[in-house]
Amino acid sequence: MSTSSVSKGCFVFKPSAKKKKTLGLEDHFTDGCEGAENSEIRFKLCQDLWDKIKTDTEVLQDELNRKILDSLLDFTRKCSSTRQHSDWASQMRASEIPTAALVLGVNVPDHDMTFQSLSDLLQQSVSPHVASIQAKDCGALKHLMKRVLERLMDTAVNVDDEEEEEAEQTSSLLLKSVHCCLSTLCDWYTTKTKKSNTGTPGEKRSSPVRDDLQKPPVVIIFKDFEAFNPRVLQDFILICSRYIERLPLMFIFGIATSPSTIQHMLPHSVSSLLCIELFQSLSCTQHLATVIDKLILTPQFPFKLNGKVMQVLISIFLYHDFSVRNFIKGVQLALLEHFHSQPLSVLCCKKKEALLNVMQLSHPDLERIRQLPSFKSYVEKQEPQEQVNLLTDDTHLKGVCQKLVKDLRKYHKNYYPILRCLHTLASSLPRYPLGKQIRELHLICLEKNLWENEDYQSAMKLLKMLAKDELIALLQRCAEIMRPVKSKKIRKALVQLEDLLAKFEQLDTVSAETPPCVEDCITSPVRNLQKKTDLFQLQKTLLEMNESRRSKKLSPFEALRNEALEFIDSLVKSHLSPPESQTLYEVCYYSSSATVRRHLNATPRTSIQAALSSPYYYLQNDSLKTEDGAVSNAAPDICIVYKLHLECGRLINLYDWLEAYATVVSAAEGNDPESDTFGKVEEDKHARFIQAVSELEFLGFIKATKQKTDHVARLTWGGC
Repeated sequence: MSTSSVSKGCFVFKPSAKKKKTLGLEDHFTDGCEGAENSEIRFKLCQDLWDKIKTDTEVLQDELNRKILDSLLDFTRKCSSTRQHSDWASQMRASEIPTAALVLGVNVPDHDMTFQSLSDLLQQSVSPHVASIQAKDCGALKHLMKRVLERLMDTAVNVDDEEEEEAEQTSSLLLKSVHCCLSTLCDWYTTKTKKSNTGTPGEKRSSPVRDDLQKPPVVIIFKDFEAFNPRVLQDFILICSRYIERLPLMFIFGIATSPSTIQHMLPHSVSSLLCIELFQSLSCTQHLATVIDKLILTPQFPFKLNGKVMQVLISIFLYHDFSVRNFIKGVQLALLEHFHSQPLSVLCCKKKEALLNVMQLSHPDLERIRQLPSFKSYVEKQEPQEQVNLLTDDTHLKGVCQKLVKDLRKYHKNYYPILRCLHTLASSLPRYPLGKQIRELHLICLEKNLWENEDYQSAMKLLKMLAKDELIALLQRCAEIMRPVKSKKIRKALVQLEDLLAKFEQLDTVSAETPPCVEDCITSPVRNLQKKTDLFQLQKTLLEMNESRRSKKLSPFEALRNEALEFIDSLVKSHLSPPESQTLYEVCYYSSSATVRRHLNATPRTSIQAALSSPYYYLQNDSLKTEDGAVSNAAPDICIVYKLHLECGRLINLYDWLEAYATVVSAAEGNDPESDTFGKVEEDKHARFIQAVSELEFLGFIKATKQKTDHVARLTWGGC
């Protein structure tokens, strides 16, 4: 490309090379996907299903947080109204700052969502002046003050004179900066309120604040209160109390542990300047129970988790972070892995769509169905001719698969109502033999036949000891669970249950008459015990008493109670069989618990050691291929240094380590081993070695030691 011109000029030439195509989500999903012929359909199903799950969980979380958020909004409105429309001094001292202590629990990853919702609601209905700050940005008082002013005033803030000089030099490139002090904020607030109250006609208001709030409060949210430096907080509160008459400040403390943290971090002289009101959020375990109830234990979503995957996700929640948000991310990971690794997941969708997809299955997909363990078990139970048709006739197999897909949907539609009914009955028993939470009962049902469990047998025995009022109340709750369900079997069971409840009600009106012979046969042996008798006569009398008790007729209530429990037992045996008993369950259930554990419960040290020991699997360079755990001399410097340090003891001589490194690197460069320069430590090798050693120290494999100045101490043992 060239050009000629009489005068000087600037010429632009567009690059001839085509731009690289940016890979989308679908391309990443298809890459390495098993069964790529229907990968596009599976990707769309996965994306639609996740969008539905995400939307429902967000709505659910908003509903769970609604109560505490509404309480906080009422608190801020009340404090703002008290300042403006009543005698402020009569309500609280003039130097007191209204403060909301918001106890959110130890599930810290979930707090961001709550604070975001709170900040949005405050800006919409209470005040446009809301600032959210975190401890990591506020190590000193000047940084805290700077963050608050920047969030509220939306402008650059100078902390010291040096920054002010730099800002003046680059004033053409930066926003107008202001001095970092609360008096500046007071002047800004006064100007803002005057503008909003005396705006020009036709001027649009900058915020949706109500007209009656002429001076909206300035709300400062401390997201992680415990992480702040106590001294910084104390100084900031003391300064703010001096300006409370000019600036309507309001604090919200986000507390993860206990409200007593405020007393531990702030002395009485500082905490007395705050008018604190406590707000307690829903516990994270209750939050998880609600999410599982609406997300997992429902036939609405065709995607399911097997028992081991469920146990992994719940264990990570209970023993690591208590984060419902991370639990939902784990469900998302399992959903993505299922649709990516299982070609038959094309049937994991709504009923009508699944039936259509069955007819569009290719021959390889039908062969995959024939290889499923559940389908093999189904084939073994059929007649010989039917077995031949299922294994050879694709058209016949598609028709059978449609029926099996319908049966699987019916199984889920009947499973969850009966599970809730059994949990309603068992959760009222002492010591909770089937678990206190419904998720515990669900995990038991996923593992094996519930009725073969000893805890189930003990639960049924305890149910036979319930009083009439308790049993009737529990059965009525079971009927309420069954009524909304649109299933023929559940409706039939509901009719039987309502008949049993009607019989229980008739017991109050019909008096049961006890035959007198029963009383006589019981009391007569007792009367005989009053007389003098020998050992043989005593044994005979006791045997008669035992036989009389066995022959005693059951009361009408006891007979009806046994009938009701036998009915519940029949429902359990009919509908609570494990998913493995259902044909084609692999289509909907994700079972790779090891994959979920590896992604969510990672072990950083093991991963780092694997990368340093086997760099080929990460870099995919053929020159790095080795055998027997050796590292190629062409590997990165840190891999070579790491391999050499594994051959040393607790203390490593840096000079010997450097010489060994130089020898390996010289061999990689192709130098002659017989030459004098082979293995010689040059400046570039020395610098590369120092950098690699520094990286190992940063990763925590070695540390400096005072025992010997030219040695480092090894901190890990055992390679990967």
